[in-house]
Amino acid sequence: MAILSKIFDANKKEVKNLAKLADKVLAKDEEYSNLTDEQLKNKTQEFKDYIQEEKDNGKPIADILDKVLVDAFATAREGALRALGMKPYKVQIMGGIALHRGDIAEMKTGEGKTLTATMPVYLNALAGDGVHVVTVNEYLSQRDAEEMGVLYNYLGLSVGLNLNSMNSEEKREAYNADITYSTNNELGFDYLRDNMVKSVEARVQRPLNYAVIDEVDSVLIDEARTPLIISGEGQESTSLYHVANAFVKTLKRAEEDGSDGDYTLDVKTKAIQLSENGIDKAENHFGLKNLYDLKNVDLTHHINQALKANYTMALDVDYVVAEDGEILIVDQFTGRTMPGRRFSEGLHQAIEAKENVPIQRESKTMATITFQNFFRMYKKLSGMTGTAKTEEEEFRNIYNMYVTTIPTNMPVIREDAPDFIYSNMNAKFNAVAKEVKERYDAGQPILLGTVSIETSELVSKLLYKYGVPHKVLNAKQNESEAEIIKQAGQKGSVTIATNMAGRGTDIKLGEGVRELGGLAVIGTERHESRRIDNQLRGRSGRQGDPGYSRFYLSLEDELMVRFGADRLKRIMGAADDTPLESRMVSKSVESAQKRVEGNNYDARKQVLQYDDVLRKQREIMYGERNEVLENEVVTDIIDRMVGEAVDKTIQYAGEMMEAQSEREETEEIVKSINEKFLGANPILDVEYAEVMSDEEIKELALRKINKELENKRELLGEDTMNSFEKYILLNSIDDRWTDHIDQMDQLRKGIFLRSYGQIDPLREYKNEGHEMFEYMIDEIESEVVSNLLRIKVERHEEIEIKKEPTNLVTNDSKEHIARGPVRSQKREEKKARIEERKKRIKELKAQKEKTYKKK
Repeated sequence: MAILSKIFDANKKEVKNLAKLADKVLAKDEEYSNLTDEQLKNKTQEFKDYIQEEKDNGKPIADILDKVLVDAFATAREGALRALGMKPYKVQIMGGIALHRGDIAEMKTGEGKTLTATMPVYLNALAGDGVHVVTVNEYLSQRDAEEMGVLYNYLGLSVGLNLNSMNSEEKREAYNADITYSTNNELGFDYLRDNMVKSVEARVQRPLNYAVIDEVDSVLIDEARTPLIISGEGQESTSLYHVANAFVKTLKRAEEDGSDGDYTLDVKTKAIQLSENGIDKAENHFGLKNLYDLKNVDLTHHINQALKANYTMALDVDYVVAEDGEILIVDQFTGRTMPGRRFSEGLHQAIEAKENVPIQRESKTMATITFQNFFRMYKKLSGMTGTAKTEEEEFRNIYNMYVTTIPTNMPVIREDAPDFIYSNMNAKFNAVAKEVKERYDAGQPILLGTVSIETSELVSKLLYKYGVPHKVLNAKQNESEAEIIKQAGQKGSVTIATNMAGRGTDIKLGEGVRELGGLAVIGTERHESRRIDNQLRGRSGRQGDPGYSRFYLSLEDELMVRFGADRLKRIMGAADDTPLESRMVSKSVESAQKRVEGNNYDARKQVLQYDDVLRKQREIMYGERNEVLENEVVTDIIDRMVGEAVDKTIQYAGEMMEAQSEREETEEIVKSINEKFLGANPILDVEYAEVMSDEEIKELALRKINKELENKRELLGEDTMNSFEKYILLNSIDDRWTDHIDQMDQLRKGIFLRSYGQIDPLREYKNEGHEMFEYMIDEIESEVVSNLLRIKVERHEEIEIKKEPTNLVTNDSKEHIARGPVRSQKREEKKARIEERKKRIKELKAQKEKTYKKK
């Protein structure tokens, strides 16, 4: 309790601090209301000039913006009144200050978060480095960009809207605006794509400066379990998807004790696998002695994915089938489809086989990032939501953001009735329909919330039987979304909606609705996240309006089946249509939700821990890539790579032949250098090479390589050679990095098996990932130098890859070789470091060969 009181005291202190600053903004009210339109608009340029002058004087941008905060907020506030007919309240000013400070403003639904954000967005946009306003879906991005854009344009700032359907030119224009509205998904994908372009001009984003995230808990917590992945086409999908699908459709589920069934399914975790019966049936069906033999690994994988597709993935819940046969994923948090996104690891293909639609090619991971690591790259990050305080520790630990609970402008008078729990779904839905019918007959508007598309369509059919006209809003019928939401608060309106209407939608009450009790929100099922349920409740009772909410549950609901249904069955006794209404039962449901949220938090932590390994590698590679893109001349990079490549080639060759004779080791070193860089037919006599040290062979090779490159530069000219160097560098970096990302993905999928040997999978992933990364860097350096040397320049300036490169050593080199010190004297000095390195190289090569064979 002492800890809790400290937390609340801290929030109280922060709120008091914000209130004092908000009072200073309010004190400017009369001064700014007396300004003419022209004088008010001119304030923007005055602020910009002052900020630029202070920046030029070397003052930190954070200090400069804090100095103009009061006047800038007063300007935005007066501008909102004139452009939008709305003037932010004191609590909205307080929320805006919290956002400017890079924290999270927790504001109850209906408190006007969209208008709250205009003040910090306006202030930070004055610096000219761009502000991103992030929403959970494109409908909200478009709506807010249009509505709030009126204010920003009035004050002289430009507004951009970034949509998935836009081309690069349109996206670039949107990002170059002072303020850009976008979804979190599109921001992340644009960042990944920008790090795959072949020129600086092809990028669309500017450096990530400041972001205000609407529904921040949804973006940074709920959606953080799934990393963003850009995939390229991999190998052709095999017929095994159809074969495995046909087989698993013959299987039946085992009882809870595992007997009399072919597969086991844990409903709590959705983990599914073949039982002993199922394994025997698979071996008989496919004529195998051992299903889990190494040679059957592909078949086993396809069977496992077919099991998931058929028995854990539901049509119109997890995905929908479009008219053209495409499988579209349904976002569980927003209720919207996600075009262009596919399930990984062959699950999408397994679903295509299940639904008997054309199976697309398998994918290869080309770029990936988590939302946690993407948003941590912003210089300043803030967010707003109605539900964040319970997750404050996660926000603080991962994003360094504090949650401030902002008081409401007016008391919430909505009636939140206890849950009704029925023994079965039929009883529950009939009870829902009866209550809807009663309220509809009275003229009260109703919003019916469902968890899935399937449920929304079922409820729709039931309401038609009861003679209740209504609108349905889900991922299948979203064309009229804006109009449906607009009408949802009118007298006699009944709207069935998935989570699409749960966040960010402002349902305004029609005439005479307040007297009828306001908007009635009825939930047909609890979501696994309490925040989603609270968001649905929050559509009603906004800004002091009356309202009503109640959730209807059954013991057959997915959440209830996963947690606690058995105990409640004993309480309820025989199945009938009598509901159980109890605060204790509602608490039990919340407890189940907390357990699911705990599981999800663990999943997010794990995703972040594994992506942190890639984050460090990604920073190095993207930094290297940007250096190549942003410099016209990359000779320094090439020179460094030449030295590294030759050094590593000599080192690897020496280590591989360390157990052999000196002569054989020498031959291997010279052969490796010739084959990689200078030619396949060396004319170097062993007796000359044997009297050289490694360092002297390196110096000789470098002179020869640099001479070759210089000759090409003279023949091609500086500009053409620079272009070729950049082209070859980017191609090698992209090809090897893409391969590396895919191999890391394969490593991550299988690394968990190490835990059976009492080995920490994460530590193994870090260690092996580091070695694979080093090996990739070596490959890039070697490939770049090799490809540059193989460019053949003809007199007519035709350029091609040279098929027969020149040799390492010519006759005029013999005199230098003869003067070198004896190599055998250096041999002993190398032995200490050779053994460990040799072992590591062999392991890496074996691992890589295994990966390629598998692919």
